[in-house]
Amino acid sequence: MNRNILVVNDDGIGAEGIIRLAKAASRFGRVWVVAPEHQCSGMSQKITIFEPISVTPCGFPVPVEGAWRIGGSPADCVKAAVNFLMTEEKPDYVFSGVNNGYNTGFDTAYSGTVGAAMEALMKGIPAIAFSNHYNGSWETVDRWLEELIGELIETPLPPFEMWNVNFPGVPLSECRGILRGRRVAPLQLYRDLYTREERPDGGFNICNASLPVPPHLAPEDSDVYAVLSGHISVGTLRCSVL
Repeated sequence: MNRNILVVNDDGIGAEGIIRLAKAASRFGRVWVVAPEHQCSGMSQKITIFEPISVTPCGFPVPVEGAWRIGGSPADCVKAAVNFLMTEEKPDYVFSGVNNGYNTGFDTAYSGTVGAAMEALMKGIPAIAFSNHYNGSWETVDRWLEELIGELIETPLPPFEMWNVNFPGVPLSECRGILRGRRVAPLQLYRDLYTREERPDGGFNICNASLPVPPHLAPEDSDVYAVLSGHISVGTLRCSVL
């Protein structure tokens, strides 16, 4: 229980998933929560360069060592925590999520949840990203989250690799178990379906109404296949610059 655990996300400090993750993480160590004050999905590993980043202490629904809301990106949250908020107790782990939406296939490249975990890897801190189906059931997360944390923190990875866990977002009675060793599917879970809306000024707006791929298009050993078939997906990601 001497572990120092930093919990971050990209959905914002008030998101349902980060409350669940902080509560589960507290079973394994001392927890600090540092999360964006606004929704930051799709920011990948974006950092703030040309303007100040606000750091504000705040209350949190479950007991933690401290909680702060950050006026920046998920990666900014990791930087703020390591450089200013956890200077005496450096994080032993960074847990990111639980994201409201899968982070599988090519979508992992866009993910702010994964981006925060990658920022941790670049600082030499082991990291795990957790995600659930967008607006799906939380029953399977509640049943398996603590058990998977316990398993994965005791299963070290090579430097610059992280665990990526996706829950299928189905009721527990419909969860078909855990598929480990999942590889990243070579496709996007949601196919781009852009539409064009003309504006009176001669310009136009582009709107994205993405549609999920059919399960049969995903390789059976992939993360996308796992979640679309009702399984929990456990796999790894590697820091993309190495």
